Amino acid sequence: MADERRAAVLIIGGRSGTGKTTAGWEISAQLQQESVAHCFIEGDFLDQAYPAPPGDPHRTELTRQNLRTLWDNYARLGYHRLIYTNSFSVLETEMIVDAMGGDVDVTAVLLTAQESTIRARLGEREIGSQLDAHVTRGAALAKALAESAPSWVIPVSTDGLTVTEVASQIVAVTGWTSAA
Repeated sequence: MADERRAAVLIIGGRSGTGKTTAGWEISAQLQQESVAHCFIEGDFLDQAYPAPPGDPHRTELTRQNLRTLWDNYARLGYHRLIYTNSFSVLETEMIVDAMGGDVDVTAVLLTAQESTIRARLGEREIGSQLDAHVTRGAALAKALAESAPSWVIPVSTDGLTVTEVASQIVAVTGWTSAA
């Protein structure tokens, strides 16, 4: 699988409950159906360490190092397309590109949904004590993302759409398939 094409990343951000991870899996399935080589990394798993490493209170460097290691492994095998999901990811494009080696084509989408949609989705998912905390943190994150996301980030509302429809919209903007 020695493919020397330029690296490309699809970054999917948004608050909890917008469907980032679910859309990432569906995008992967659609790309598989088109025989498009790619890899998928859920960024939430790159910094799950307690306590935070010394000097890295937000675990940004831990995320960078873990992403670099994973990407290096994929790239060595010839992969050049990455789907990367994480709530803050559209605000961390520079870190992601750096971890991938610096010469990367970037497509970024910001998933959004109405508060009622978020609460319903999280209500199904969060069966422990964290529902209210997720909703509260998510509302603050949604505001920060709306205010700080670069203007070139593509907003995609997930309200009233199936996962397949959301993923199809996102795949279309990547240009990674013949249908795009």
